[in-house]
Amino acid sequence: EVVRYLQEVNEQLEAAESDEAAGRAIEGQVREAATAYEKAAQELSRRRAQAAKDLKRAVEKELQDLAMKGTVFEARLESSAAPDAWRASGMDQMEFLISPNPGEPLRALARIASGGDISRIMLALETVIAAHPATGLSDHALVFDEVDVGIGGRAAETVGRKLRQLGENRQVLCVTHLPQIASFAHHHFRVEKAVQGGRTVTQVRHLNGDERRTELARMLSGSQITPAILAHAEQLLRSNAE
Repeated sequence: EVVRYLQEVNEQLEAAESDEAAGRAIEGQVREAATAYEKAAQELSRRRAQAAKDLKRAVEKELQDLAMKGTVFEARLESSAAPDAWRASGMDQMEFLISPNPGEPLRALARIASGGDISRIMLALETVIAAHPATGLSDHALVFDEVDVGIGGRAAETVGRKLRQLGENRQVLCVTHLPQIASFAHHHFRVEKAVQGGRTVTQVRHLNGDERRTELARMLSGSQITPAILAHAEQLLRSNAE
C-alpha cells in the first residue's frame, strides 16, 4: 500500500509542476511516503533475516534425514536502500546457497547442485514449508525427479515417507526407480516406451493392487520374480502404503 501511495503521489507531483505551492506540498507527501516505506521495509528485512536463520536450521535438519549429512544450507538476503530497488515486497532479494560437502564454499544452489541434490533440497524445503501453512505456499503441486539418485536403504525409506506425508494434502508427482519409495505412493503409474506403427510412443498405466505388487517385485529383482520377492513386495505395500 505504501508503494502504491508513493506512485500516486509522484504522478500528482508531475501533474502539478506548474503550481509551485502544490508542488511543495506534494514533495512533502513524497518524503513522508518514502520515510514510511523505508521504516516498514527495514522491519520486514529484520524479520526475514530471523526467518532465514530458522529456515537454515530446519532445512539442514531435514537434509540429514535425506542422506545429505554435512550439507550447509543458507538463505542469503541482499538489501538495497536505493529507491529504484523498492518493491511492494520490500527491499530484499533472496538467494539459496549450498555447500554439499564439508570444506567447500557456499555457492548458488541453482549453479552447483545435481538433479538429485536439487530434488532432495526441494523436498527438505517443502517439508519445512508444509509445517507452516500460514506461508500460503503449502497448496501447490510438486514434481520430484531423480530424488532417489545415490541413495538406498533407510535413506530411501525416509524419502518415501516424507513424500507420502506431503501427498496427504496436495498433489505430489515423483519419478523413481526405487521400490522403497514407490511403495509409499497413494497411486502407482508405470511409464514405458513401446513401438506402434513404426513409431515410439510413451505409455502410462495406472496399476491396480496385483499389478502394483508385481511391478514392485520387478523393481526389486529385475525380470526374475520369485514367490519370495512377491512376498517382499506385498510386505512393502502393507507397511508403507497404509
